[in-house]
Formats: sequence, structure tokens, C-alpha cells
Amino acid sequence: MKPTVLLLLAAAVLPLSASAFCGFYVARADSKLYNKSSQVALVRDGKYTSITMASDYQGDPKEFALVIPVPTVIDKEDVKVVEKSVLDHLDAYTAPRLVEYWDRDPDESYYAKNPIAPAPMTEGRSARRIFSDGARARGVTIEKQFTAGEYDILVLSAKQSDGLVLWLNENSYKMPEGAEAVLDSYIRQNMKFFVAKVNLERQAQEGRTWLRPIRVTFKTRKFMLPVRLGTVNAKGPQDMIVYVLNRNGRVESTNYRTIQMHTNKNVPEFIKSDFADFYRDMFDRVVTQEKMSSIITEYYWDMGWCDPCSSDPVPMKELRELGCTWLTGEDNARPEQGSTFITRLHVRYDSEHFPEDIVFQETGDLQFIQGRYIIQHPWRGKSKTEAAKAYFKELRERLEEEATTTASLTGWPIERIRAKQASYKDTSKEPR
Repeated sequence: MKPTVLLLLAAAVLPLSASAFCGFYVARADSKLYNKSSQVALVRDGKYTSITMASDYQGDPKEFALVIPVPTVIDKEDVKVVEKSVLDHLDAYTAPRLVEYWDRDPDESYYAKNPIAPAPMTEGRSARRIFSDGARARGVTIEKQFTAGEYDILVLSAKQSDGLVLWLNENSYKMPEGAEAVLDSYIRQNMKFFVAKVNLERQAQEGRTWLRPIRVTFKTRKFMLPVRLGTVNAKGPQDMIVYVLNRNGRVESTNYRTIQMHTNKNVPEFIKSDFADFYRDMFDRVVTQEKMSSIITEYYWDMGWCDPCSSDPVPMKELRELGCTWLTGEDNARPEQGSTFITRLHVRYDSEHFPEDIVFQETGDLQFIQGRYIIQHPWRGKSKTEAAKAYFKELRERLEEEATTTASLTGWPIERIRAKQASYKDTSKEPR
């Protein structure tokens, strides 16, 4: 990790227990699949926005500086430190997932060529003085100064970007080369700057060895996510997963193309052990096809219910910690249906392809989306009845269709996929 680091939204598959529905989750494509990744929870309610940020920063905490442009002065009560487990829960709840089913004995039950119908897209159910003296000399005003958990917080305004960068560097908030031009564009918009730095002594007293996410809430007419500062010191593209929570349906970008990820695709059995590579390569292929200029929707649903649920429901206590202040009721209860929606957006970005901050809009769309990939285990009996013969004929066609689908989604050579299909030894059994 280079010694000068600016973080702003900088930019693996785990087994799951079987759920009570027809089919079983076996893996999910969560945020740990990606290096140089960050998670952001973005809550929008009227003109209020809450942003909770967690990055994969691995450097020395004393080198950490988080700088966020904000439209107004932030007060202490507008800032909260959140446990990482809250974002991890959203990740598990919304991540694309692999499910598996089993064919029946063709002599005992009707066999259909495509036994698994796509999941229905159901509509929603019901040292302050020293700071200040030096700041004035650089054209910087310290609007607010306070603490939040293990972080020391400053809220700054500035007249010129060169003075702001110089003052930040002089006060050990290390700014990378290239930050000045981006900061200048925000200064010209009369934006303020929320700056956080780790207080190592306080962190040690609390016994923490990791950086918790920070939530910032502010009032603004603009529904947007600032990402440009996060590209300044990035070594290549970064992945960012954004969980947008609101009361008015699906969210999409207005200044970048928003597309839906491939879903409800039948894939070969060997994908069970290769799901991480499968999903990562499929995502890479989509990014390439879109010329890395689109935002990809991986999930959208009502937080009041799920069909099916890939993790425990996210309780109101956790959602309120992220800024869903409209929710009332027991901490451990889930929201009422129709009260809270979540859109999971995945973006791979750099300064060339994402030169602007991301602007969003609420669509009111209630057509639900989930990333779902299906393994249909063949029946491996020895029957020679007419029903069995018809089944095996259709099975050969189905396996070839699974191979061609996988090749199309990932770009993998079809010969390699067929070879892995042929060599796969099924050791799984249908749960009872």
C-alpha cells in the first residue's frame, strides 16, 4: 500500500444452509469475490441522504484519510460509526446465488424438459486552535470538529483547491497527486468536505484492529453518490457494490446506463465448485461488453419479504443504523411489506469511464430482480422404459444447452465446458 492514500468509496463463495423452499442455495457471489472493492449503503428519504461507507483498505491505519464532498455542513449528530456486520448482512441478503434441484425418476413422475421455471418477478406485497490558524492561512475554514468512534472528524470549506490540498498534507491528511483538480470542481459547486482520520490511541483503547464503516447524513435535492475522488490514486478499475434503500421502489442511474445482470440461467453441475470463477468471469464479460460504462443491477426486492431468503432477514435495528429512520417497531422485526426496498447495484469504475459522480432516481418500479443460477442434477438411474429413454434424450439436449449458455455468459471455451461436464462425478444427494 503506497504511503499516501485517499479513500472515497475506494474501490469467495460461502455455503448456505438449506432454506424451506423447493430448491436449495449452495453458494453466493458476495463482495469478497472482488479485489479493490468497497461497499456503500445509500439511504434516500425525501431530500435526506445517508451514506455508509466500508472499503477494503489494508494499509497502516495512521495513513488512512477519508474525504467526502458534502453539500452542507455536517454536525456531530449526523455522523455514526456502524458495525461492518450490518453491511455484510446486506451483502449476504442480496448477493447473486446458486441453487440446485434434482430430477425425479422418469418412471415415477412427469419429466419436463425445463422443469425449473424462472423465479416469478412478483409485484410488491401489501488541537483546534492550531488547526484554525493554519487553515486561515491556506484559505480553509474549519466549519466543525468532533469525534465519532475511533475517528477524528473535520468539516471543511475552502476557497481554492491548492490551499486545501496543502493544508491537508501539512496536517498529515495525505493527499495523492491529482486530487487538486477534482477538489477544485467541488469547491466551485460550493461543496464542503467531510474528513475523517483514525485516532490510533482511541482505536487501541477500544481494542479494535479494523476500521468500521462511517455513516454521514445530510439534506440535499441531489440524489447522488460522489465517486470521483476515489479514482485519484486508484491503480486500475475498482469495484463498488451499492445497496440503495428507499421507500419508493427500484433505483437506477440517470447519467449512466443501468442494466440488469443475467439471471435464471441453468448451468452445469460442475459450477457448484466453480461458482466464484463463473460469476466473476460472467461479470467481467458484461463489463467488457458494456465498455465499462454501465451500472449493473444484481438485486431488487421488498425488504418486508423474500422469495426465497438467502440469509436471515435484515431487522429494523440494522436498517435504522443505516439511516432508515422512517421504520418503527421492534428492533428484531423486519419491515412491513411495501415500506422499504433495496436495490443492489454493482459498478466497476475508473476516472476515464466514470468522469462524473453517479446521479440516481427512484423509478417506482415494483418488478423484482434477483441474480439466480440453477443446477438441475440429472436422475442417474438405469431404467430402460420408454419414459426413461425419452428422459435421457431430452437430458442430452439439456446438458448441451447448459454448456452453450455457460460459454455465452463467461466466454469459456465450449470444449472445456463439455469436458468438465463429462468428467463430473456427482456426489451430492437431495436433502430430505
